[in-house]
Amino acid sequence: MYKASIGSHDVQVVTGKDASVNGVPVDIEFVKCATNSFKMRMNGVEKDADLVKLDKENKLVIVRIEGKKFAVQIKEPVDLMLDTLGINSKSTKKVNNLKAPMPGLVIKILAEQGKHYKAGDALMILEAMKMENVFKAAADVTIKAIEITERQTVEKGQILMVFE
Repeated sequence: MYKASIGSHDVQVVTGKDASVNGVPVDIEFVKCATNSFKMRMNGVEKDADLVKLDKENKLVIVRIEGKKFAVQIKEPVDLMLDTLGINSKSTKKVNNLKAPMPGLVIKILAEQGKHYKAGDALMILEAMKMENVFKAAADVTIKAIEITERQTVEKGQILMVFE
């Protein structure tokens, strides 16, 4: 499930099909027309829209729908899980390691020991609760050690990677 906040409206999308706005189910579809423009259909009503700005690092999208701008704050499944655990990824300044926020299975290790990664770069994929969660660097980091292997089961709080 993905969650987006648009002003006072909370939009939830599950697997790109089911969506709700403030808890009310809606039928929503986006059709790309050109590089930065698309048509948005919600409950049969079609509107023209343009992508104004895409800020991947802060997961913020600004769109213009029929001339009015909307800031859309996106939360991915891992962000929602961290929220439920009371962890605010924006509040941490120095990151020393990556710990498993939940038990799961390491699907793929994308990072390599000794390499430098920028904030937002994907480091690994963990399957938990039948969902694949991509863990990204919260800040610019260099991998000092990788403490896990692919196909390994991990427990909540287990150190996965150590950063310099």
